[in-house]
Amino acid sequence: MHTASAGVDHLMCPELTMSDTVVTNARGIFDQPIAEYVAALVLAMAKDLPRTLDFQRSRQWRHREGQRVAGTRACVVGSGPIGRTIARTLKALDITTALVGRVPRTGIHGPDDLDRLLSRADWVIAAAPLTEQTHGMFDLRRFGVMQPSARFINIGRGQLVVEEALAEALTKRWFAGAALDVFEHEPLTPDSPLWELPGLIVSPHMSGDTVGWRDELGRQFVELYERWEAGRPLLNVVDKQRGYVPGR
Repeated sequence: MHTASAGVDHLMCPELTMSDTVVTNARGIFDQPIAEYVAALVLAMAKDLPRTLDFQRSRQWRHREGQRVAGTRACVVGSGPIGRTIARTLKALDITTALVGRVPRTGIHGPDDLDRLLSRADWVIAAAPLTEQTHGMFDLRRFGVMQPSARFINIGRGQLVVEEALAEALTKRWFAGAALDVFEHEPLTPDSPLWELPGLIVSPHMSGDTVGWRDELGRQFVELYERWEAGRPLLNVVDKQRGYVPGR
């Protein structure tokens, strides 16, 4: 069974998990596009581009001072290929970046370091897979750890975030802003309060979708199918107990 996505949480059920069916995913297709999207959000928020566009539409000349991103700190939660590519891209902007994974290893922090890193980060990026351990990990307590100048970005899975907690934190100005590309329920309904939250950028689950992405998915599937048909080892095999492809 193959899914044309990085996440596999939408497939996992007890019957599949306990079976001998091999599951593969689209690991590698979305890494760089998502990293570029995160970098774009970081720059847009630092330079206040959303308000610049609002002022342009209303023909208002409002000079402001933007934030320099070089020298700031980022905490990327999720140490898979997407998280690692985000970290490399942010480092190119001279942002000091810490990666947090399921277990600590060289260059990657473990969960026990997360709160400490959140409290120092200017940018918090959620890029973790959805598992029992990560479901709802960004709750009111975690948002309360973040510093007032911080921004939060979620390009992982909507269920990583307790949306009511995010709404409360933004309304009370606990931190400076946020951007969500994924949501607990998609598509986001027109009457969702998230549309009008102060300091929130909403995008429709598009961070990994660039021109030609379906062709890339097709080529990847053909390669996997040919390997399977020839009895060769498959790539991108998901650990069904963990819910993702183990790191290399």
